[in-house]
Formats: sequence, C-alpha cells, structure tokens
Amino acid sequence: MRYNWQRSDWPQFRYHLKDIEDLLLSFAEKEGHVSGILKALPEDTQTETIIDMMVAEAIKTSEIEGEYLSRSDVMSSIKNNLGLNQHPERITDTKAQGAAELMIDVRKSVSETLTEEKLFSWHTMIMKGNTKHEIGGWRTHEEPMQVVSGAIGNWKVHFEAPPSARVPQNMTQFIQWFNDTRPGGPREIRKSPVRSAIAHLYFETIHPFEDGNGRIGRALSEKVLSQGVGRPILLSLSKTIETGKHAYYDALKAAQTSLDITLWIHYFVSMILDAQTEAGEQIDFTLKKTKFFARFQHQLNDRQHRVIRRMLEEGLKGFEGGMSPKKYIVITGTSKPTATRDLQELVEKGALIALGAGRGRNYQINL
Repeated sequence: MRYNWQRSDWPQFRYHLKDIEDLLLSFAEKEGHVSGILKALPEDTQTETIIDMMVAEAIKTSEIEGEYLSRSDVMSSIKNNLGLNQHPERITDTKAQGAAELMIDVRKSVSETLTEEKLFSWHTMIMKGNTKHEIGGWRTHEEPMQVVSGAIGNWKVHFEAPPSARVPQNMTQFIQWFNDTRPGGPREIRKSPVRSAIAHLYFETIHPFEDGNGRIGRALSEKVLSQGVGRPILLSLSKTIETGKHAYYDALKAAQTSLDITLWIHYFVSMILDAQTEAGEQIDFTLKKTKFFARFQHQLNDRQHRVIRRMLEEGLKGFEGGMSPKKYIVITGTSKPTATRDLQELVEKGALIALGAGRGRNYQINL
C-alpha cells in the first residue's frame, strides 16, 4: 500500500501532541496579541488591514496553483463585494472576481456548518472563467487523479487520490467529520490548529474536484481556525505556504503515506505560527501607511498621491525594483521633467528615500 486512503482503517488518523504543546500555547498567545492590536486600531484602519490580508490570501492561494492575479483587480473586487466603493469598479478578470468572492464568503460563513452545497459554491467561485474542468461538482472521470511533475511522457507521480467512484462517500464522511469536530460538536477537537491540520490533509488526500483542491483546502483550514477563535481569523496561510512551498509539498507527500500524522501536525502548526507572525507585520504595515498619509495628505499633488498609493499596493514586500522616473511616467502619464521634479520633491519632503545613483537610482517609500 502506497497511500493512506488504501488502508483498511482509513480515515482513522493517529497522532500525539506531546511535542507541540508549546507551539499550541504560542498560537493562543499570538492570536490574543494580534486580535488585541487590531481591536485597538481605528475602525477604518481595521477594515483596511482586513482587506489587505484578504487580498494577500487571494493572490497567493491562486499563485500556488500557477495563476497570477492583478492585485488591484482583486482589491477592487473585494471592495465592490463589501460595498466600499462608492462607484463600483468594473472588473473584467473573472478569476480575480471569483478569488475575491471566496475570501469574503469564507469570512462571512465562519459559524455555518459545512455542506456539500457550500463546497460546490466555493468551487464555482474559484473556477470562474475556466472552461476545461467540471465546475461545482465532484470529479467523475475514470482515469486516476494524480499529482505529477515533469515533462509530458516523463511524469513523476507524487500522489494518487482515491478513484472518482469513491469521492461522494469519502466527502460525505469528511463533511460529517468536519461538522462533528467543530467547537461544541460531538467529537470536538478543542485545539483548532490540530483540527485545521487534519482537515487540510484529509481534504487534500480525497482531492474531490478536478481542479481547485488546494485553494479550497486552504479555505477550509482558515474556516477551522476561525471557528476555533469564534470570529474570522486574521492571517494568510497561502502566503506562508508559498514562501516555503517545497517544504509544504514534502510534508504533505509524507503524510499521505501513513495514518500516523504526528509529523504533519507539527509542520502545519508551525506554519500557522509563521502566518500569525506575518499577520502582526501586516497590521504594523497598515498602521504605518495610515500615519504616512496623515502626515503627507496635504503635501502631495494628485500625481504623487496616485504613485504613492500604487507603491503601497504591493504590501510588505514593497514595489519591485523601487520607483523610477520611467515607472512614474507610465503610472501618471506625465512628462519626464515633471516626473523627475515630482520625485525630487517627494525626497525633499521625506516621503521617499532615493537609493543608488545615475540610471540605477530608484525610490522607496519612507515608512
């Protein structure tokens, strides 16, 4: 037997938590800390922080699957859905729309029990614009569902999921397990990071959809963590997974060969802690943005304001390569002399920092 689902006692996962008690305690402490900082912020800053986190999650969860979405399209879609755009922007990228819808629905439906219909709804959202796969239903094809890499004809099989014929029964069992183990459920798993780790592995092993399993599996993990704290949790699992993608796939592959998942839980809980640390950094970044605009809001012309906002849209990692007169011209449509003058003014005011010299000079925001 190569895979856990081929064993007669599937899906009776086994694990012990002795070695991760400190990690679980750290999760509770960090969650309290991040939640406390967020609550202390002004309401508009709280909203901006939450939107920034949803945007980061939407972009990274798609990036892991090889889809690259426009940050501005995702953000506009989220704001449109939340009714925050006074004049809703028209978004033509259906994938960005679907990713945004998923982020919002996951947060809105924290307290709801999981159903087959909800999973089909999430799948329909993330598969918008996709015409290659069956959408909003379990996979039905007879050929094996395999996770592979390498060139065509020379594939390396990393994992093979249960046959499609077994998916409906497997998913009925999974949904029952998910709801029974929730807070207050008859088989409650009280430590939500542990339940989140199991839910992710369990779902990814079944691999019930033709495509999109990773995105929905990560959404389920977030739902579990949110149920554990009684509110939508503030973190981006996908961003953390994408940072250490190879470690994630190695850990998942190893876990899918055994029903003893102690090492997998240790890995996944550690990853959640990393995501919490990034969430704290995101809150700090948003607060710095707020203070930045409070300081410079009456000192920037329309062009400068547009460029600064565009730079800050890139989030914690910053604007790739910094700002340059050429990029400034593209964003604002102004002339080179005006771009050069505007950038120099921003440096003199302390809004930007100039790095390098000559053609290699670029500008970074001074936060």
